[in-house]
Amino acid sequence: MNLSLLTQAVGDLDESTILTIINDFVASNPNGEDAQKVVLACQQGMAIVGDLFEKNEYYVGDLIFAGELLSQTIELLKPVLSGVATQKVGSIVIGTVEGDLHDIGKNIFGSMAEAAGFDVYDLGIDVSPNAFVEKVKEVKPQILGMSGVLTLAIDSMKNTVNALNDAGFRDSVKIIIGGNPVSKEACGQIGADAFTTNAAEGLKTCQGWVK
Repeated sequence: MNLSLLTQAVGDLDESTILTIINDFVASNPNGEDAQKVVLACQQGMAIVGDLFEKNEYYVGDLIFAGELLSQTIELLKPVLSGVATQKVGSIVIGTVEGDLHDIGKNIFGSMAEAAGFDVYDLGIDVSPNAFVEKVKEVKPQILGMSGVLTLAIDSMKNTVNALNDAGFRDSVKIIIGGNPVSKEACGQIGADAFTTNAAEGLKTCQGWVK
């Protein structure tokens, strides 16, 4: 399995090469750990796509196409990834925060978390602090995951944590934040428990919380 070839194919948006590599991989009866490495290679390809977008070599349509390619890849890998966990390990509420409409990273994380045995409740995009609080109240998850790509997402994340505090639910749930603007500093400012810019890494953190 040539992981760097896969990363490059994702970066090049080369659909036929990606599908050939993934289908051959799935047919080789791999284990879940190998499948996670494949997801990571795809995410590194997505980082290339992101860089080219920032340089104006790719456009919004290319970003959307890359996201669809990645979702397709995760779907193909799901049977292998779910071999890692058969029993349910916990539940996660996820959503892109208020004012932000990006969902590629959130969707990848959600698919991987589902495959790893979590019940995932995805609230979608532009989710208000109140909607997060209501869902936490309803399903009592162990983890809340907030995603955002725009810098305004930091304020929305902070508002959501404040709303959870006000409603008395902050202590009952671990909070992980993800996306371009998050950092160690932002994590402290928001009052989250962890931050990640990489779905596979974020999933590991969440798995550690429910052990």
